[in-house]
Amino acid sequence: MATAYSFKNPEMIIAGSALIVSLITAFASIYSAFIDRAYARSSVWPRVEIHRTYNNNDEPYFSYIVNNKGTGPAVIKHAKLSYENKPVKSWPSYLEMRSGRTIGHTQSHIGSKVLSAGESIKPMETRDKEVAALLADEDGLHIELCYCSIYDECWLVDRMNEPILVAQCTIEDKERFLQ
Repeated sequence: MATAYSFKNPEMIIAGSALIVSLITAFASIYSAFIDRAYARSSVWPRVEIHRTYNNNDEPYFSYIVNNKGTGPAVIKHAKLSYENKPVKSWPSYLEMRSGRTIGHTQSHIGSKVLSAGESIKPMETRDKEVAALLADEDGLHIELCYCSIYDECWLVDRMNEPILVAQCTIEDKERFLQ
């Protein structure tokens, strides 16, 4: 004798209900994991900005400042500087291009550095009054930094401070800023 199954049978109603609850639970778990991953990324999102400062008072100076205004560390992969479309390898060579002489300055390495959230560095500062005034005018220097988050999401930023999402940070050796 064959047993007839019916959807009106209480066992089938209970099994169908269990299947629906399981599917809803699985969907909620997947969605929750997606939200958790997005929150983890945003909680360590870096935002690098490049600024210039100039003071022409009694103690004149000019400097570039790189800030991480984001919520997580910025892993700077490379820096690229160019003046009048020519690659710049170091601050001394750039300052000599601009002034025609050797200039006293202080510098910090920016080519491969980790900036913590809220951290700032001065890649270059000079207290030479004549050169500080020269650099304070629009100086034609193009600065580009490529940096990544700890999740390997990478951005390219220049002095316009509008980060552009890139797949990865790549640069040719002849264009790499060495300091």
